[in-house]
Order: sequence, then structure tokens, then C-alpha cells
Amino acid sequence: MTLSSTAPIDANKYEIAHLELVPKRHIGRMVAAAVVLLLLAALVRAFSVGQIEWSYVRDFMFAPTIIAGLGNTLLMTVAAMALGIVLGVVIAIMRISGNPVLSSIAVAYVWIFRGAPALLQLMIWFNLALIFPTMGIPGLFEFRTVDLMTPFVAAMLGLGISQGAYTSEVVRSGLLSVDTGQYEAARSIGMTHMRMLRRIVLPQAMRVMVPPIGNEVIGMVKLTSLASVIQYSEILHNAQIIYFANTRVLELLLVASFWYLIVVSVLSVGQFYIERYFGRGVKSIRSSV
Repeated sequence: MTLSSTAPIDANKYEIAHLELVPKRHIGRMVAAAVVLLLLAALVRAFSVGQIEWSYVRDFMFAPTIIAGLGNTLLMTVAAMALGIVLGVVIAIMRISGNPVLSSIAVAYVWIFRGAPALLQLMIWFNLALIFPTMGIPGLFEFRTVDLMTPFVAAMLGLGISQGAYTSEVVRSGLLSVDTGQYEAARSIGMTHMRMLRRIVLPQAMRVMVPPIGNEVIGMVKLTSLASVIQYSEILHNAQIIYFANTRVLELLLVASFWYLIVVSVLSVGQFYIERYFGRGVKSIRSSV
């Protein structure tokens, strides 16, 4: 059966303006949200009715020992990350260099220090006197290793050198993200290799390197808690000293957790603005496209 081309068309049949739009119901999302809210409510209730003396949390929140531990945590974070970033840049440059000896040393460094747990490295550095009783130049000056390898020095070396292995891969990926034409242009105007890295390559690679390095800084804040094992007086170690005396374990752990959360939150805000600063060129390009 065929329709005649002259047959009248009912316009109302194809009119959709009068139809009501009904949003799709996401039943699964609603159920999942309800389950999550119930779990959160149960967690809050467990902490509120549990055997937690919140007065201890309030009293020790700004205790001098806790604040001193917080300062030591920040100091260790800065020292270990500074050492890690310096080592990371050096190892990354060695890794991409054309010298097979330097490249092999860089590969071995990353393999060893990424493979060994950070806690193990801390304990090895802290007990280094068992391998090298003294350090220095025989006949000129020598020091007992046990006097040099304090908890601060051992923690800084263990965390910083371990961090350098991870940071080197971040820096290497940033260097490789720069277009090869930038290297060729720098060489064509007579730039030395180090000047080219400092003036051309590293500024462009920062956009790629800043986000993961920012995450590593935040991770280092929490990783410093491992130094409590070798008696470094960071915030967790000082909290342990207090709860060994008053037996209020969970209360002091909540105090330490609060300060870790505050520090991480502040660093996260700082990371946001730093990333926005180094990514401003990309944003302007996207907005013009």
C-alpha cells in the first residue's frame, strides 16, 4: 500500500512542544547514596558513644609536646623533600644522558631505592655504625658514626634518598615531555647543555612535574611518621610518649590525625595555586581555541 503525496498531514501528531519532560530516575544512585549516608551516620555514632574521652582530645590538641612534634614533622618534610628533589633532578639528567656509565648508575639507584621499603632504609641508616664505626679521612679527622647518625640525620637520609628515586622518574617524564624541537633550537643558538636545561627545558617541564611532586610532598608529611621507629620526635612519636603515660591511646591518635589533616589541607591549597600558576599558558591556549 502506498501513500499519496497529496495526503493531508496532521501537524498536531508531530508537535512535541506540549509534551512534559520527565527526568530519568537513577534508582541505583539513590540507593547507593542512602547506604553511604547510613554508614557515615553509624560511624559518627560509634565515635560519639564509644569509649573515647573527648576532653583528652581537647586538652592535648595544643599541648607543647604535640606542637613541637608538629614542627619537627614539617622540618623533616622540608629537609627530606629538598634532598629528594635535588637527587631526583640529578638522577633524571644522568638517566637521559648519553653517557652509558652515568645512565647505568641512575638506573641502579632507582632500582635499589625504589625496591627497598622506606622503613627498612631508615633502620639501615640509623644502624650504619654497625658497618662503619667511624667516618672521615683517616689521619686527618674521624668521627664516630653513632654520633653523626642522629635520628634526624638518619630519617632525612632514609626518606630523602628514597624519595629521590621516585622524584627522578617524575623529573625524567617532565623532561621527555618537552618537544625535541626545543632542544634543537637551544643547541642552534649555542646554549650549553646545563644552560639549556635551566633556561628552556625545566621551565616547560614544570607544568608536567608540579602535580606529582605536589602529591609526593603531601605523601612525605605522612611518611615522616615512620621516623617514630628510630625515635625521631615527630608528631606521632610525641603522641605515643603521651599515651604511654596516660593510656589514652585513641585520644592521642585522634589529635595526631587532626594535625596531619590540617597540614595536608593547607598543602593541598598551595598545590592548587602552584599548579594554576604553571598551567596558565595551557589555559590561555585552550581558551583561544
